[in-house]
Amino acid sequence: MAAITLFAYESQPIVIEGLHRILETDPEIQLLGAASTPSEALPQILRLQPQIVLLDQSGGLKSVFRFLSDLKAAFPGALPVLWVTELAEVESFRALQLGARGILKRTLPIAAILDCLHAVAKGNIWIEHHVSNHVVGFLNRRQIPRLTPREREIVRCLCRGMRNKEIADELSITPGTVKVHLMHIFEKTGVKDRFELAVHGRNLLGLEAGEEQNSSPLALAGEDIHGDY
Repeated sequence: MAAITLFAYESQPIVIEGLHRILETDPEIQLLGAASTPSEALPQILRLQPQIVLLDQSGGLKSVFRFLSDLKAAFPGALPVLWVTELAEVESFRALQLGARGILKRTLPIAAILDCLHAVAKGNIWIEHHVSNHVVGFLNRRQIPRLTPREREIVRCLCRGMRNKEIADELSITPGTVKVHLMHIFEKTGVKDRFELAVHGRNLLGLEAGEEQNSSPLALAGEDIHGDY
């Protein structure tokens, strides 16, 4: 039995055939099934109980977002990955809020597709660097700001999907104090919102620890990403 199980909601049969061929190169991933419409996909997902659900966006974002909501309600254990041609930053944020665990471009090489599936199966959020030009600019700066130990703790909590109140409970501080720390973190790093910080917070912490930066897509540990700042 494969370590990672996958179901594909994909409208094009030829794409499913290509996905089969891709997964043949990785014995740790098994494609349990596929469906071309939401009405066909959801019952099969509930029956097969895959770890990861790969979602085609060709039916439109409204349909995809509705499916994400239905999937989260019916099978909260599923790990959805959007397989997209293009997706704006605000739409990526919306997808993550609705439970998506990955934003995967269809034009990426096979290695990146497999990397995404493995990262999501481990409980991480996977998204490309260039989802936000602002974030890329931030990561490419020569001077990386140094955060205080408390600020680093808050970044770690935010990357786990915690809301301000949850962070406050975790660190035994008040929600107001969390907001103040977040304001200082935004000022130091130059990120414009929680989304950028959540997407790249782990990289920021790694850079501060002396780890080398690389240009590969991000795999970020987390539960959910919220925008309650």
